[in-house]
Amino acid sequence: MGTGKLETDVELKASAEKFHEVFCGRPHHISNVSPDKIQGVELHDGEWGKEGSIICWSYVHDGEAKIAKEKVEAIDAKNNSITFRVIEGDLLKEYKSFILKIDVTPKGEGSVAHWTLEYEKLKEDVPHPETLLGFCSEVSKELDNHLTSA
Repeated sequence: MGTGKLETDVELKASAEKFHEVFCGRPHHISNVSPDKIQGVELHDGEWGKEGSIICWSYVHDGEAKIAKEKVEAIDAKNNSITFRVIEGDLLKEYKSFILKIDVTPKGEGSVAHWTLEYEKLKEDVPHPETLLGFCSEVSKELDNHLTSA
């Protein structure tokens, strides 16, 4: 079918290390920062911040409550990068595979979060996940505001 890749950059006031540390080691705190979007994040297997761990996200996207069970595929602490592969949940109703990668690089006083969504659609008429990319961007901004207002 159709494979695709969407990318976006989000300018952050927080440091690359601080932002990466939350997504890597404390993703369950994101539901406190973005409760209208992220209802909860649970560790199903492994440890927070470790490759191979299984994390389940409960979220609201396009007005619907959804679930995504993800495996932490790769963590690069030196480059503030983390890769999640969706292994169960709503996204796999429309996509054969779905990978989310966040690379955070220092920039001036803050940093830039570079989101990459890589996916393979189950059918040609499945839309590209542009609204999900926007969702990731909004959550990033809310987390940034939280990290820099403390």
